[in-house]
Amino acid sequence: MISVYTLSLLLAAYILGSIPTAVWVGQIFYGIDIREHGSGNAGASNTFRILGKKAGIPVMLIDIIKGFCATNLVYFVQIYQPNTVPYVNLQIALGVVAVVGHIFPVFAGFRGGKGIATLLGMAFAIHTEAALLCVVIFITVLVITRFVSLSSMLACFAFPFMIVFLFDVTIKSLVLFGVTIAVLVMITHQKNIERLFKGVESKANLFKKKTEEEDES
Repeated sequence: MISVYTLSLLLAAYILGSIPTAVWVGQIFYGIDIREHGSGNAGASNTFRILGKKAGIPVMLIDIIKGFCATNLVYFVQIYQPNTVPYVNLQIALGVVAVVGHIFPVFAGFRGGKGIATLLGMAFAIHTEAALLCVVIFITVLVITRFVSLSSMLACFAFPFMIVFLFDVTIKSLVLFGVTIAVLVMITHQKNIERLFKGVESKANLFKKKTEEEDES
């Protein structure tokens, strides 16, 4: 039975995730709704492509912080010891709710982004070392290929393998979470995968402002 206190934390995690960073940055500083450009997603990738790095970097960082803070709401529950199964299970629940909030934000008409940055913040809170290696993979692939979608997919796909084979994690719920995320990211990026195989996927340009509308990863 979920307590009222736990439900309150889950609601707080959803509200944190619902902060529509890309939408607010676009509207306040650029006078546009980012969802009306590019892919229509209110995420960091679309912000980078449409508004450039000056908008994209803050949006990405805040979205990561959203997931990190929401997942760490577990600290307000004193009955669980860190790194135990109940503790990790609640971390996962809080993080997932925050990601759902990012995808379906209550403050932006339930039209958000894909949640990759918020998911990364969640991963940092749950397993910092594995998340850092995922960031290294993401940056490396992005620098080499300039494909945000491919970088995101490979980084997420690597997470479950690292926690199992590199860090020897034995908590089944965390392993299942890692595998589930890898699969879901592949599913949500089906159109990107198709464009990659066709050779028509758009590339990110982090060095100058983007003004033309392009397909989002």
